[in-house]
Amino acid sequence: MTGFRLHLLRHGEPELTGRMLGRTDSPATAGGIAACVARADGLDVTRRIASDLSRARACAEAIGPAEIDPRWRELDFGDWDGLAAGDIEPEALARFWDDPDAAPPPSGERWSDLVSRVRTAIAELPPEPTLVVTHGGAIRAALHVLCGFDLRATWSFALPYAALVTLEVWDGTPRSAQVTGLATA
Repeated sequence: MTGFRLHLLRHGEPELTGRMLGRTDSPATAGGIAACVARADGLDVTRRIASDLSRARACAEAIGPAEIDPRWRELDFGDWDGLAAGDIEPEALARFWDDPDAAPPPSGERWSDLVSRVRTAIAELPPEPTLVVTHGGAIRAALHVLCGFDLRATWSFALPYAALVTLEVWDGTPRSAQVTGLATA
């Protein structure tokens, strides 16, 4: 397999913030879209892909024509989708953050299901420079797939809106990584 550069861009700030936004389709703000366009400026890509949710799709389309792939959606938070963390029973939320496979949100998606669909989407990418505009959870799942990060490692860094993660992928594994726009502790 030929190597290629894979850019993973988190969508811009949505109109609804501070909530468990999985399938809830909150549009990106104009400022959020502009931040993604600025972050993608100068990227040399031949392919653009976006989640089908409007907060990612609008950002991708502002950058250029994009294919829509629902496998790059955020984790489905089920009954918690659209709620603020403070509106969720604290013990249930803690169990979820501790082990999202054993304690997924009620009627929601397990972490391993998100990883599985992102793994399939990555496996089907042709070896060409690609930008994927997606969600924080999907980027973390991609880092799990491509870098072997365990669950705790995927949550050990902040991934703000319009953050860009760039990987050089060879034979399905990254050889190098560059991260732009991540918050540091």
